[in-house]
Amino acid sequence: MSEGAPIEPTPAEELRTTEVDLGGLVNVLATHLYSTPLVALRELVQNAHDSHTRRFLEDPDGDHRPLIRVRADAGRRTVAIEDTGAGLTEPEIHAYLATVGTGYTRMLRELTGNQELIGAFGLGFLSAFSVADEVTVTTTSHREPALGHRYRSRGGEQYQVEPVPARPRPGTVVELTLKAEHAHLADEQALREVLGRYCVLLPIPVHVGDDEQPVNSVPVPWRHEVEGDPHDARMRFATAFGRRFEPLTAFPVDPVEGVTDAVGLLWVQDGGTYGSSDNRDLAVYLRGMLLAEDARDLLPSWAGFIGGVIESSRLTPTASREDLQRDEHYQALRKVLADAVVDGLYETARLRPAAWRRILTRHGQDLLGAALCDERLFTLLADDVPVPTSQGDLTAGGLRAAGGGAVHVALGSGGGFEEMLYRAMRVPIARGDRYAVLPFLRRYAQLRGCRLVELGSEQGNRELFRDPERPLPPEESAWLAGALADRGEQLVPARFDPPGLPLVLVPDREAELKARIEDDQADARIPSAALRLARAFTARTDGTVRARLYLNLASPAVQDLLAAYRAGHTGSATAAGLLRSIKVIMAAASTGPAEGDLGAALAGIGTAVSALTAAVPVGLPDVPDSPGALPGPA
Repeated sequence: MSEGAPIEPTPAEELRTTEVDLGGLVNVLATHLYSTPLVALRELVQNAHDSHTRRFLEDPDGDHRPLIRVRADAGRRTVAIEDTGAGLTEPEIHAYLATVGTGYTRMLRELTGNQELIGAFGLGFLSAFSVADEVTVTTTSHREPALGHRYRSRGGEQYQVEPVPARPRPGTVVELTLKAEHAHLADEQALREVLGRYCVLLPIPVHVGDDEQPVNSVPVPWRHEVEGDPHDARMRFATAFGRRFEPLTAFPVDPVEGVTDAVGLLWVQDGGTYGSSDNRDLAVYLRGMLLAEDARDLLPSWAGFIGGVIESSRLTPTASREDLQRDEHYQALRKVLADAVVDGLYETARLRPAAWRRILTRHGQDLLGAALCDERLFTLLADDVPVPTSQGDLTAGGLRAAGGGAVHVALGSGGGFEEMLYRAMRVPIARGDRYAVLPFLRRYAQLRGCRLVELGSEQGNRELFRDPERPLPPEESAWLAGALADRGEQLVPARFDPPGLPLVLVPDREAELKARIEDDQADARIPSAALRLARAFTARTDGTVRARLYLNLASPAVQDLLAAYRAGHTGSATAAGLLRSIKVIMAAASTGPAEGDLGAALAGIGTAVSALTAAVPVGLPDVPDSPGALPGPA
């Protein structure tokens, strides 16, 4: 049986007609079809626009001056939408205005092929009942200019039509007597803000109150020829349309033959960073009327700094006309918009260097992540995007040059001994704990063929902390470990620069991660798939070694300490205690938990200094001749 074919009853069957609870249906459609009462304004202005288009089609040579005017009366709690369009005859009121699901606009578009007509489902008028106790429509058709009719309904289930004097000019006034909870809509300033966004692309002027300036007076740059630089016109439109952020630059969206007819404008917003919030802001219009105010999913997920407006007649709206169906046109447009963002950024970098510098400064964090999502963006950004380092923001190329051909990156958040090491090395260290920094630099090092030294990783630590020329005897290692290391710290004899730094405490990042994921609350906080991956990553460590204390055997102070210990000098234990106290104080300055008693460490410095100065013979200089040298016996 073909779809929609009538059912042939058997002799034993009786066909019945489905009953419809009209009151319940109207309530569902009017109250629950739309997400916000503001949609009623959109639908009624859209009907007014289509009425004008219909009149142009039916009477192309007539004296027709199109106008839509919206008025509010807070005292009467009313909003009225007036147009000078085609108007309605009495049969048309019954056939289209009072019949759910029947739309004259849709039929007219099918007959004429006119794509300026917006209506599609014959449901828009019902939205009026979502905000109004009573709806009154006063209309005069251009076909019957001497007759007037008034439709009145409370709730939409029942209505009456009566003759009234004809309007001075053909057209329609729809007046809403607002429900008490929607009385705030009877505010002309609020209407200007709402309609300025809903109607910005309509070719027919839309006025609020007695304003002579329509709310849609800003020229649409992809529809009108502009004088001067087209970029200036784009920026004017983006500035007028953008609700929250100033545009830094703007670039066009052009149709792609055989793929999409979408046209519009995208811009880079001077907004917050993507790491803290998703500021994608895309509005979609269908035949000039706002269809989806928040269509951010059409933009790439990495484009948290992009705003824009597009219009397309190939996108398919839902019945509420507040969202888009995820069909093949929707998916094709996603690809086109991603390309438009990339192309626009390339154009900005090439033609507008001042704007490009502002974008890099404002959205460096966003762009680090974006570069990892699109190879074209990585090529564009590799040598330009700023990377947060211990010496401020630098490009990856700047990091490489300052690091003698190597890029240094710390896996931790800095502080304590790590921060001291950065300063002592006099090499900028990238903050690998920041959003997208580490994977970006790994990709950069691979692309440019340079070394990447990851402080905190096993391989990176091997590059920074070299093996000593000769291993320490077990007895000396044991003594140093007992004198300098705290619980959870492993003493590692090494040689590193600069020699003046006697020791560095580097946390084991795998052990830190293991501790976090083994926390009792981890199962509740971390998705199970991510938890499994993290546990697999940390399986090779048992978590007992939480930090490695690298002892610099190239340091004169450490050499003198070992010499004193080997000679049985009584000051060796005091000197070791001084280094241990300094280590505890530095560890306390880090962002992670520190072992050792900070108060005892501070007191220990005073005790060590007193003991060492007491050992200095009277008449000898207070400062040793060689750096780090211990004083001789008293």
